[in-house]
Amino acid sequence: MLDLLIEPLQYSFMQRSLMTAVLVGIVCASVGSYLMVQRLALLGDAISHSVLPGLAIAYIVGVDIFLGAFLAGIVSTIVITWIRTRSQIKEDAAMGIVFSAFFALGITLITVIQKDNKIDLNHFLFGNILSVTGEEVMNTAIITVIVLAIVLLLYKELMYYTFDPVGAKAAGLPTNLLNFGLMILIALTIVASLKAVGVILVLAMLITPGATAYLLVTRLHQMMLLGSGIGVVASISGMYLSYFFNLPSGPAIVLVTFGFFILAFLFSPSQGVFTHPRVQSNQSQIWREIKGLLR
Repeated sequence: MLDLLIEPLQYSFMQRSLMTAVLVGIVCASVGSYLMVQRLALLGDAISHSVLPGLAIAYIVGVDIFLGAFLAGIVSTIVITWIRTRSQIKEDAAMGIVFSAFFALGITLITVIQKDNKIDLNHFLFGNILSVTGEEVMNTAIITVIVLAIVLLLYKELMYYTFDPVGAKAAGLPTNLLNFGLMILIALTIVASLKAVGVILVLAMLITPGATAYLLVTRLHQMMLLGSGIGVVASISGMYLSYFFNLPSGPAIVLVTFGFFILAFLFSPSQGVFTHPRVQSNQSQIWREIKGLLR
């Protein structure tokens, strides 16, 4: 058994991949917990899809593609806020409009680039963690440290704003600045996760570990810590499954994360389908209503 655990570590590419996976598991769960509590999962999806044209434009002009991704994520949040505040369009509709347009632009630019250059940019869609370089591991580590430092520094303010935006504004907190700061943290987290799981699967790492922890604990800091632990275990487990069964790494990590969520959903002591009477009675009522509609 020990030999099976040690075998992948003999290869430098697996060492780099595992380090990246651990960092991504921590930072995604920490930031994603705020999205879970605020019920803004679609925002993470919007930003993750919106970074794609930034990647392509950065490649065209010859600058760091991760810088381009970050700037595109920030621009998308500004456009979403602008549409929401200057019209009667609701925030979820604004997010859907912006992320679909940015994603379409990104796909178009990547297609144009690949016509003239024999380069594969599709790994940014689905991730390619096995190809991370030492420099990319360092960049991911730096982003993780920056994000976690900001979360620790502004934990009380972000928590207050997350649970009660109106009360936070009445208390004199700069809610607009906190909101924009949270958007920056999300964009940084997505950039850190691009090589691991890609823009399409990053939402799963942002939301699922935090959602799993949400079913098991009641406090935000517990949710962030447990979610980070779940993200780390799922990332490492997914990497080992990828190595031994020749599976794509990003999807393997996401599927393990989803497996943990299903276990919590079914067996959570306080909210589990099979372990909590209230949930069971609600499920029974739902089934009775469905059967009544089918008759």
